[in-house]
Amino acid sequence: MRTVKGHARTKARKRILKRAKGYWGGRRKLLRTVKETLLRAGKFAFRDRRAKKRKFRQLWIIRLSAACRERGLRYSQFIAGLKSAKIELDRKSLSEIAIHDPAAFDAVAAQVKSALKL
Repeated sequence: MRTVKGHARTKARKRILKRAKGYWGGRRKLLRTVKETLLRAGKFAFRDRRAKKRKFRQLWIIRLSAACRERGLRYSQFIAGLKSAKIELDRKSLSEIAIHDPAAFDAVAAQVKSALKL
């Protein structure tokens, strides 16, 4: 007797179609189109997980730069001063401090200035 995939094929098709939920038209319903769409979506997801990290770092640097300029420092001076003052805070936490706790950021900026002797 010849064996056929039957249930396994149906299950595989359903699993693929389930991943395409929310897509428009044939991109949700037609198996070949769904496969192509999922491949493309996977590539975008992979690429953009990395791009997201770059974008956030850019945002933190922009925020820090603005906060530093208000206190009479350039961003590059600020980062150099952090290193010489041995302050090991990352850009993310520094930008959060600059937004939510300006007094604490003022204290950090003062330490940086003293380390740079400005």
